[in-house]
Amino acid sequence: MAYGTFTEIFFYLFVVLIIFGALVAVTSPILMKAVMGLAMAMFGIAGLYLYLNSPFLALMQILIYVGAVCIMIVFGIMVGYTPKQLAEYAIGPKNTLLAIVTSLLTLGVLSFALVKTQWVPATGAGSGDYSLAHLGETLMTRYGLAFELISVILMIAMIGAVAITWNGKRRGIK
Repeated sequence: MAYGTFTEIFFYLFVVLIIFGALVAVTSPILMKAVMGLAMAMFGIAGLYLYLNSPFLALMQILIYVGAVCIMIVFGIMVGYTPKQLAEYAIGPKNTLLAIVTSLLTLGVLSFALVKTQWVPATGAGSGDYSLAHLGETLMTRYGLAFELISVILMIAMIGAVAITWNGKRRGIK
């Protein structure tokens, strides 16, 4: 088999992985299976980045979407209410009316802001250095502190979610 045939096979495998994962994520009635389908689709997208010869983007795809987003959804499922608990706290008509009024007010304010804004192109757009070396240097020097603070905040949120879950299980709350 030729090299081109192998790359085409991998491309189609990644596409099938994305489509299958997306179908599982959208059609699964069980939320944990839906998250696993989402993670499968994100791994397929990372595979497409590898196919496009961009290992940095592939690793960032796995790190950010599979490693952070899917894990945060799983923590949300663990900490969240069960369907039985949600049925006890059903939304009444007063809250529905308040939600509709708030949504319409927000839509009106955003529409007004979009219509009245004078959109001007940025000066010097497209004149920057967009190489991977420059991107890595900028992320590690100019925006290094911001990334460290974000990682600390995410770690605190995950520790808090585990502590809340653990504390609730010790008290017998399910």
